[in-house]
Amino acid sequence: MSAAVLEVADLKKHFPIKRGIIRRTIGQVYAVDGVSFEVHEGQTLGLVGESGCGKSTVARTVLRLLEPTGGTIKLNGHDITHLSKAELRPYRRGMQIIFQDPYSSLNPRMTAGDIVGEPLEVHDVGRRKQRAEQVATLFEQVGLSATQMKSFPHEFSGGQRQRISIARALALNPKLIVADEPVSALDVSIQAQVINLMMDLQREKKLSYLFIAHGLAVVEHISHRVAVMYLGKIVEYAEKKRLFLNPLHPYTEALLAAVPVPNPKLRRAKRPLAGDVPSPVNPPPGCPFHTRCGYAQDRCRLEVPQLREVAPGHWVSCHFR
Repeated sequence: MSAAVLEVADLKKHFPIKRGIIRRTIGQVYAVDGVSFEVHEGQTLGLVGESGCGKSTVARTVLRLLEPTGGTIKLNGHDITHLSKAELRPYRRGMQIIFQDPYSSLNPRMTAGDIVGEPLEVHDVGRRKQRAEQVATLFEQVGLSATQMKSFPHEFSGGQRQRISIARALALNPKLIVADEPVSALDVSIQAQVINLMMDLQREKKLSYLFIAHGLAVVEHISHRVAVMYLGKIVEYAEKKRLFLNPLHPYTEALLAAVPVPNPKLRRAKRPLAGDVPSPVNPPPGCPFHTRCGYAQDRCRLEVPQLREVAPGHWVSCHFR
């Protein structure tokens, strides 16, 4: 197996809840509560789960856009968890992010060429003419024309704007790209184009992706391994084919059952999830999923299941698997 570009161990991110004039802390939001995974060179780890389960918080904490409460983050074997801003600067070039909304993540007052070239300018890469040539090359790599460099974001379609975001993420030749639901705001046909572009670039540049989504259909297409998140924790983690053919956690089963079947003659057994996602401010005792699980027993309400390896490379957090 290829080397791990990103190693995350027992990552935690808790947000304090403050009230009163003196801003006294009265509780915590357990957004991410002990997450561990690896992203290997040239591969994609898909991180999936319902909205509010902590996926985007993982993305921002891994990149140190948010400071972790606990755990360790290693990039190419180097621990970056507690580095200062100045110490972290050289590592910033090796990890970039593609945001969910391609319009709000682009400065409307800057041309597309300036947006893509900004990382080169910030990190003082090359002279102005060299940067312009590099930006033109990046435009062509993502399927845009160099003549569009002088256009503004509002002059592009949604898919084109996301291509600009991808070009900006590629500007510094990173090894790791965190894609935070990069196609959720796009039409289905455009989603396929952007996903295929990302896969082509991965093969060409040996990129590693942490790909975050709430839909398993997209994750199945691009990922090599999949981690399923629920209420700040990973409940199942496996190679893509194994997870889709043999899901072990009840939550994974429910997510797969919700994926639309393209053949109208086929019927899939529905396992609707009862109730709502519990609050991360006051998570339930025991297994966090027991309040919505059809297989829950007394043990689930009392004991927290540990994420354990039940088959080679297949990890699950469930008492009865």
